Amino acid sequence: MELKKFLAEKGVGTALVSVFGAIETASKIVQGEVSRAGLGADIFGAKGSENIQGEEQQKLDVYADECFIKEFRACGQVAGLASEEQDNALQFDESLNGDYIIMIDPLDGSSNIDVNVAIGTIFAIYKRISDNGSELEDGDFLQAGKHQVAAGYVNYSVSTQLVLSTGNGTHIFTLDPKSGEYRLINENVQFPADGKVYSINEVNLDDFDDNLKRYAQHCKDKRKADGKRMYTGRYIGSLVADFHRNLLKGGIYVYPATVDSPKGKLRLLYECNPMSFLAVNAGGKGSDGTQDILEIEPTELHQRCPFYVGSPVMMDEAIG
Repeated sequence: MELKKFLAEKGVGTALVSVFGAIETASKIVQGEVSRAGLGADIFGAKGSENIQGEEQQKLDVYADECFIKEFRACGQVAGLASEEQDNALQFDESLNGDYIIMIDPLDGSSNIDVNVAIGTIFAIYKRISDNGSELEDGDFLQAGKHQVAAGYVNYSVSTQLVLSTGNGTHIFTLDPKSGEYRLINENVQFPADGKVYSINEVNLDDFDDNLKRYAQHCKDKRKADGKRMYTGRYIGSLVADFHRNLLKGGIYVYPATVDSPKGKLRLLYECNPMSFLAVNAGGKGSDGTQDILEIEPTELHQRCPFYVGSPVMMDEAIG
């Protein structure tokens, strides 16, 4: 079943379907550029600039950001957008009657572009708080994750897949290269209750707090009845790729606070909230190590936080 038909059958309103149409169009354009990287297209490598987080921007970061902004602006239903690649939130004056606010990481894992590792786009969709037609307010963008009306990501890999939730299950679509349509391949996907994989960058082990050190050792020690290890370590360094594997196979992803990143490294609004929303709608959990990610009230646009997400048994063992 095609994406728009699926959304309509689930009772998603025409305005929100239009927003997903913008995501569909932009992601297909970005996918086309990703697939051409290395074929002489001037899209590989660093842009020579940094985003507000002080991270070096890749050329595809900027390209993807511009592409999604263009499509959201054109769809007429989005009043404003905040992007990991933009210093400040954007107001779309031509569509201030729109109901929706977008938070987006246009190209997650972009440091892996030059080595051909899976990368992605992560997005969250909120209803605006301010009155339609009025100027946008800070509160439109600084909403807790529990107020998301939809979220998802696009995984640019062996195939291009769109994973989304509108608050009633998490669903996976694959881009059919022949028809150019996203087709449903897995409705109401569920995190396995327990997993096989823990995704932690253990090079930072000495910087972890005592609880996480204990959990990492627990993952190494836990055995099945036959004596074989229960868990294995897998860490790609691309949130979309690590999350997608764990969603299908079962597992936990952790990017904790460290000495170098005492508030964590991942962004609450662009990464942690949408991924937690997807996880919860697939029977998983998301936490900052002490509280539910979706309950955190953000105070700034590019706020960072520690992030734990995954299968419920592993999450309970990790955060206690």
